Parts: sequence; structure tokens; C-alpha cells
Amino acid sequence: MRALVIDDSKVMRRIVAGILEGLGYEVQQAGHGREGLDVLAGGWVPELVCVDWNMPVMDGLQFVSAVRSNPTWRHVTIMMVTSESEHGQIVRALAAGAHEYVIKPFTADAIRDKLALLGLLPQDVVR
Repeated sequence: MRALVIDDSKVMRRIVAGILEGLGYEVQQAGHGREGLDVLAGGWVPELVCVDWNMPVMDGLQFVSAVRSNPTWRHVTIMMVTSESEHGQIVRALAAGAHEYVIKPFTADAIRDKLALLGLLPQDVVR
């Protein structure tokens, strides 16, 4: 399975990518939403995108909207991984097309639990 991690923080990208790689994902990273769209446009389309909200150039909400407006990418599962914890922000992200929402700080188990909920844990991963 493939995952794209989009966050302007290199450290946060490494943390999320490390969790996903530990679960068996092949991971690519991008520093903002525009870079994420470039990865998708280049033909590397993952099953999962983990995207931060607050980033320069193109934020996470703009990225979600752009992905959802392209029929080729509508099947991609999007999980917001962000410090935006206000209920209204969560509702906006889900309404724009995100499937799940993880609030920073988080644990590896929180990511794993969300992936299980989404049916995106690789088959050989056992609890």
C-alpha cells in the first residue's frame, strides 16, 4: 500500500512516515499541498494521504478540495493530521472530503486505530 505524507514540518513528515512505514506502507513526502498535487499528477497515486492543515503555498483544506475535484483521485482516502482542534474546523475538513481527522499531538496507536477504522491496515499487520 502507498501513502503520501504532506506537512511543512520535516520532523512531522518523518514521524508520520515512520509510523506508516512500520505498518508496511510505501511512503512519499511533500512539504505543502502543491507539492502533494504534483506527486499525484506525476502518476504516483496512493491509497492514503495524511495531510496537515496549516502550510504555505497550498494548505491542507485547499489540497483536499483540489483532490476531490479531480475524478481520477476521488478514490484516495484523505486523513487530516493537524493541530486544528476546533470542532468547526473538523467539520469543514470532513465536509471538504477528508475521511478522518487526527489531532496533534498523537500516538502511533491513534494513527493505527484510524487506519483500522478506514480499512487501510495492511493485511499482514496484526495487533
